[in-house]
Amino acid sequence: MTSNPPTPLAALMPQPSLPATARLPLNRCNLPPVILGSLTFQQHPVPLEIDGVPTFHAKLFSALDLLATHGERAQLFTDYMTAHFCLEALEEAGLTPGRRKKKRANANYLRLVRGWSFDSDGREGAVLKHWVETRFGLLARHHGGCLYEPDSEAYHRYLAEGAKGLYATNALEAQLDLLYTYCQYELFRQHKDEAHLTLYRGINRFDEHEVLERRRGGRYRVLLNNLNSFTTDRERADEFGDYILEAAIPLPKIFFYNRLLPGLLKGEDEFVVIGGVYEVGISTF
Repeated sequence: MTSNPPTPLAALMPQPSLPATARLPLNRCNLPPVILGSLTFQQHPVPLEIDGVPTFHAKLFSALDLLATHGERAQLFTDYMTAHFCLEALEEAGLTPGRRKKKRANANYLRLVRGWSFDSDGREGAVLKHWVETRFGLLARHHGGCLYEPDSEAYHRYLAEGAKGLYATNALEAQLDLLYTYCQYELFRQHKDEAHLTLYRGINRFDEHEVLERRRGGRYRVLLNNLNSFTTDRERADEFGDYILEAAIPLPKIFFYNRLLPGLLKGEDEFVVIGGVYEVGISTF
């Protein structure tokens, strides 16, 4: 009788999971945080859906199905956002006319993604990271400092900036829900036969990320912040750090990319990626 070769020890080891300290017990999508934030999800992604959003906006997506070009769909989406959320008629959304009108008008989904591009540790970044926490259950790990300790100054500053960014706004988190859902719709149309995109991120220090496991060949299993900037251009990533982090990013983990809305944002190669546990490669250019 021929015996089977022994199973490699590495294959018997449990896959790194999302630590309990990096997740909430509940979220507002179709998979719990412990699953969507795990290494298994990176390896075998499935679509993510924020509760009720595709159904509530079904007419928008039916209309998008009829349009052949990305530019036409982007125009319809921005027009729909303007009309549905009364972005150019804020009194209809309940705004009392007065000195705060201009500030309130600027507090929309475009302002947030522009603000992220300028400073991911600013007020807009705090709002976006808070949105990821509530929708996907993945806790922010960094915002102008480590957020591991709830009593730390950085954590209290993060909470304050997020609260200020959401105060007196017009369904801002609902705008982000629809932006993510449209992004997923567009990615599916453009990448029907793909589950991942290879993206790059420049880093200055390896300890910017929480390393869960070191592997051979410059491979690591790391816990990323709950929201991160990546790029499709490896040379561009090199401008932002001495090391380049390369990862296969599941399409459902892409919150937004600048080409999604042509002409409205600069930095066309930026992708904003939802975090969790990832296997990555780290190298110098």
